[in-house]
Amino acid sequence: MRLYDDLLSNGYYTTRLWIGTPPQEFALIVDTGSTVTYVPCSSCAHCGKHQDPRFQPDLSSTYQPVKCNPSCNCDDEQKQCTYDRRYAEMSSSSGVLGEDIVSFGNESELVPQRAVFGCENRETGDLYSQRADGIMGLGRGQLSIVDQLVDKSVIGDSFSLCYGGMDVGGGAMVLGKITPPPEMVFSHSDPFRSPYYNIELKEMHVAGKRLKLPNGVFDGRHGTVLDSGTTYAYFQKDAFVAFRDAVRSNSFELRAKLSLFASQILREVHSLKRVRGPDPNYDDICFSGAGRDVSQLSKSFPAVEMVFNNGNKLLLSPENYLFRHTKLIGAYCLGIFANTESTTLLGGIVVRNTLVTYDRDNDRIGFLKTNCSELWRRVKISGAPAPAPSVSQSNDTNLEIPPASAPSGSPANVLPGAWHITCILAMFPVFLGFFPCTVL
Repeated sequence: MRLYDDLLSNGYYTTRLWIGTPPQEFALIVDTGSTVTYVPCSSCAHCGKHQDPRFQPDLSSTYQPVKCNPSCNCDDEQKQCTYDRRYAEMSSSSGVLGEDIVSFGNESELVPQRAVFGCENRETGDLYSQRADGIMGLGRGQLSIVDQLVDKSVIGDSFSLCYGGMDVGGGAMVLGKITPPPEMVFSHSDPFRSPYYNIELKEMHVAGKRLKLPNGVFDGRHGTVLDSGTTYAYFQKDAFVAFRDAVRSNSFELRAKLSLFASQILREVHSLKRVRGPDPNYDDICFSGAGRDVSQLSKSFPAVEMVFNNGNKLLLSPENYLFRHTKLIGAYCLGIFANTESTTLLGGIVVRNTLVTYDRDNDRIGFLKTNCSELWRRVKISGAPAPAPSVSQSNDTNLEIPPASAPSGSPANVLPGAWHITCILAMFPVFLGFFPCTVL
């Protein structure tokens, strides 16, 4: 499935789902921090104006309400199951549960399936104001679209996401198993440790030097959590300060060395300067003087390595921890923020141009640096129309607060070499942190 939108303009990535007979189309945020897929219902008393018309159950010949039963919460009339989801940035979604035919697009090899989803009767906060229609929940839990497809033996217990890079956006999503490329590096993911997708991050290196941090700094509360619904990254305070200082000092040092060399040849030196962020309400750490070419950022900013408990390393380029300043050309800001919680949150910025495989069957998450936009082009060019551009901004916090239950095959798809993918593809990113992001 193709992914749309981008991190800077929207704060999230979306894909397209069709619900009902005849199908009604929706643009949904792809969110690994949520367990329920939901869209605004035609009967919604408090829903914002979104990209597509609200879902009309009466117009679908295959829609059925999920009747009240001992395993769910029920509405006031005790007739239909309900859901209620609240997020860390104080937005919420509530409504009734229904079941209908869900379709994944013409390119998908997955035939339409019956699935349970939420029909919203009320939404607040960013969910009310965002352009996207709703959420596609990829988290662990009985109502997750992934769990439902796995329980039907339609796909293997795995999915992958690949977000486009800075200034590019888009990407791809694979529902089902793939054969991981040999270069993919894995970290163990413990489904019993946390309801969220976590990795075992041991330490971080900036410019080849290990950050001096207390042992276990990345192992607090839920551990280190990956969430496609979070825009940026949030570190425990000590880790944030160490990372910020290391990037800042190494950036100026690296630029100074390059500038000295350049002055000998061009007699013109351009150095990095600390500048104000794009929004006066936030104390962003921003630098000017790096130029507009994203491919040249490594000349001004240091490389970063994430080291897992098993010794595997994931190399991050500057686009994985910086975002472009929206008011100054050639300026960039740090996309890593301090978190008062002990959990480390890694949002979409950290995995731009990285194929991330959530191998739930083997309790591991894999990472492979690649060109995610090019990956989609190699697979297939979608004929589906792109969603209209977003005009709203949202806070960077789409992590579902209620804990989800642990997750409860089909043949693996072959990915290496020519990147042959024979399952569903889609694109996205969003947010899950505990703090609002910079309003861009």
